[in-house]
Amino acid sequence: MDISQSDIETQPISPHGGVLINRMVEQDVKDDVLRELPDLKVIFTDRRTICDLVCIACGAFSPLQGFMTRNDYESVISRMRLMDDTIWPIPVTLAVEEETAAGISIGEKVALADENGRFYAVITVTDQFIPDKWREARLVFRTGDIRHPGVKNLIKSPPVYIGGPIDMIQLPENGPCSRYAMKPQQTRRIFAEKGWKTVVAFQTRNPIHRAHEYMQKAALETVDGLLLHPLVGETKGDDIPADIRLKSYEILLHNYYPEDRVVLAVYPGFMRYAGPREAVLHALVRKNYGCTHFIVGRDHAGVGDYYGTYEAHHIFRQFTEDDLGITPIFFEHSFYCYRCGGMASKKTCPHSSENHLILSGTRVREKLRNGEPLPHEFSRPEVSRVLMESISRSEKGMMLN
Repeated sequence: MDISQSDIETQPISPHGGVLINRMVEQDVKDDVLRELPDLKVIFTDRRTICDLVCIACGAFSPLQGFMTRNDYESVISRMRLMDDTIWPIPVTLAVEEETAAGISIGEKVALADENGRFYAVITVTDQFIPDKWREARLVFRTGDIRHPGVKNLIKSPPVYIGGPIDMIQLPENGPCSRYAMKPQQTRRIFAEKGWKTVVAFQTRNPIHRAHEYMQKAALETVDGLLLHPLVGETKGDDIPADIRLKSYEILLHNYYPEDRVVLAVYPGFMRYAGPREAVLHALVRKNYGCTHFIVGRDHAGVGDYYGTYEAHHIFRQFTEDDLGITPIFFEHSFYCYRCGGMASKKTCPHSSENHLILSGTRVREKLRNGEPLPHEFSRPEVSRVLMESISRSEKGMMLN
């Protein structure tokens, strides 16, 4: 059964902006759109842009209906709000080369395709402008350092932004993630069928270790259900691939979580590594998926040492509860304490750091690549095993190619 807009509006939490956006072309007009495609100019986009297209089309980025025009873009980078005053922390833009932009007129429809020429959407162009990307970098990423992956991607992207609403013709194939690819309308329906009034979401781009499990289960003590919502769009090259991560999530949920209180679905967005601002984006996206609460851990969406440990907590203080519309749950850094004999944080553990087991993401990846099992205090043995086996197979395959 489908869930109607009126049903959505009566659910425990409304979509951001009040309406769950759907920019998917309806089947009864799809043939007409496909017939128009050969006559349209084409913009060839990258994988990150395809991720944004999917998020806009399915409603994950509600209330956005397309790529931002200059006015919304300037408002977002300077004050984290759209022109209508709705909170939105990060610009969502379509970057094109100058010669491409010069050949496109305002009001024109243009096809959007990937680098292989597969068509995904049509944009109706309502604006084009040249942004100050260094200003965008300093405001959004809080740095102009080209070594920051988000800044690097921004600066190397084409110089002109094109704005306007999109109409999505087809979604990209999800491969191993297909089983868990759910639109916000679908997760909302599942939550309603389960009778959940309160749902906490957990964002991750990594395998889940014991500290993550500790946060999730602590939050589950106070809400009806958990949406485990890993990001499966583009990440850094040294992050563990999505298909491997999904195997680890399945094993963990099967062995250590109550089946009737957790939903696993994938978030098709890509990592911007924008730290505090991206933490707000991640919360708003989960609001659109029907969640009432959102877990914010240490250095959420951070990279390197560009952001303070708890800056992603502090940014939420800038917004009222009514403006945000979803309740953040803040967790300090958690760890295994040998003296306590279990997971703890500085709020609950009185012991010194030499009693704590803390492994960095870099150290975890090193151990896995070396075939070393992760300490059971850090990771469940079943998870450690599948990560080692999968990474070993992956690297052997790379050596053979």
